[in-house]
Amino acid sequence: MPDTNTVFSNASALADYADKTARLVPGLHDLQTMAALLVAEHAPESANVLVIGAGGGMELKALAEANSQWRFVGVDPSQPMLDLAAAALGALADRVQLHHGYTDTAPTGPFDAATCLLTMHFVPVEERKSTLMDIHRRLKPGAPFVMAHLSFPQGPEEREVWLSRYVAFAVASGVDAENARKAATAIGSTLPLLGPEREEQLLEEAGFANVRLFYAGMAFRGWVARA
Repeated sequence: MPDTNTVFSNASALADYADKTARLVPGLHDLQTMAALLVAEHAPESANVLVIGAGGGMELKALAEANSQWRFVGVDPSQPMLDLAAAALGALADRVQLHHGYTDTAPTGPFDAATCLLTMHFVPVEERKSTLMDIHRRLKPGAPFVMAHLSFPQGPEEREVWLSRYVAFAVASGVDAENARKAATAIGSTLPLLGPEREEQLLEEAGFANVRLFYAGMAFRGWVARA
């Protein structure tokens, strides 16, 4: 697993983070819109929302723009990424509390909703369930949780097919082919990826109910569940 504090402390990586991410994640902006809509289904108009992996600020900004009365706690272990989030939020920052750390050190809430986009695939497999449990215990009963990240079938042959599709999408989006292949190799060899079925099992084991797939974009999957 890559050290996210190192990866996201590189100045050049931070500078083009948003553009690069949009080239790698199919329908990124629509994914953020869908997350806001799914939160709004069950959260109150003045919801307090927990955002796990808030560095960079894209998710926070999209959610804050979707509802002018929501307030947020954004959690991330990388201080440079939180600094980038603060800059990206601009005037919206007065509705956001940024927390430097991990889920287990985040404010206890209870929160009306939580999101975790493009983050859980960095969490080691042995810590995945406890991280989901930390999120669950910070939510009010019935609160929505929206999660999306890299997840595809993990059989050897299927892994190669999905990683090749990751490369194909990146190249079609304007990423240099060699860089896309290197990224896919790093993903396949270092990230603790799980198949969609196991992701859904872990959500249920952590206490979530009504787990439903709402997004599938090449190698990425997204689920909505209730606490």
